[in-house]
Amino acid sequence: MLMVIEDHGLVKPYVIMHAGAESSWEIFDKDFKNFRSLPTIPSSDYCFFHSDKETISVGTQLIVIGREIEGIVVFRYELENNKWFRGPLMITPRVMYGSASDGKTVFFAGGIQMDDNGNPIVVRTVEKYNADTKMWTMIYGMHKSRKFSSGCFLRGKFYVLSGRNENDKHLTCGERYDEATNSWELIPGMLKDINFITSSQAPPLIAVVDDNLYLLEISLNELRIYDINTNVWKKLGSVPVSANAVFGWGVTFKSMGDRLLVVGTSHSWSRTTVFYSCQRSPYVEEQHWEELKYWCDDTELPRFIHNCCVMFA
Repeated sequence: MLMVIEDHGLVKPYVIMHAGAESSWEIFDKDFKNFRSLPTIPSSDYCFFHSDKETISVGTQLIVIGREIEGIVVFRYELENNKWFRGPLMITPRVMYGSASDGKTVFFAGGIQMDDNGNPIVVRTVEKYNADTKMWTMIYGMHKSRKFSSGCFLRGKFYVLSGRNENDKHLTCGERYDEATNSWELIPGMLKDINFITSSQAPPLIAVVDDNLYLLEISLNELRIYDINTNVWKKLGSVPVSANAVFGWGVTFKSMGDRLLVVGTSHSWSRTTVFYSCQRSPYVEEQHWEELKYWCDDTELPRFIHNCCVMFA
């Protein structure tokens, strides 16, 4: 197995993926030519290994949140130590939230929380985690309770897009949080023109590059860019993966430095997992996607990517 190439003193993106093995995450360089496996998460709880998990990077830490028999648990991987640690727990443990990181801070908004009687409730609760202090802090809650939403940082503000409410209905509104004023602004109709295939489709597939917000429109396999001034999404051509075949689940759409990254099943009859990146050009309508030749001991990744995030180190 190849090891990740280290360029000491340089900050570069690494892609961390979880593609099906019970406790295995792999970290790749940006060209997917070199990689290594992370150590096994130190949990013996079968519930954690076999249930869904949510992953995000903050600083040089990888945060993995999942469910053990006794409740929701947080694990963090520290790149400098090449080691996993348990905790610290969220103040209000929950899953299916919208999240995004900005440097060494990551925000978690909404999601599903269990009440005192063990019943799931959709919340508007928001808290942030600091990678330096390893502490959670509550911040002012959103206007709307929402689950299965997506989050991003755009032009210095934390955005939460779409999701489903307590009645399991899709929300077309978004919200943005200004940390300087500790306040939320509701954005009506932010996803009003986006098609929802099914009530159980994946959260919006979004990514930010060069202070521009992009979306992979699941139903049409199209790339779109958001005009922050007019609240409109402009079409930028097709994306070379079949996101609609699995309602957006198992597909990776991320920013990777100055490029967009998409990983999913191909449009071809073979339905293999393919990797493409795109450097946005403002001068053409149809964006050019470059295939990345994935190398991994002459084997192929599963067709379903469970978790993926990008770490800068």
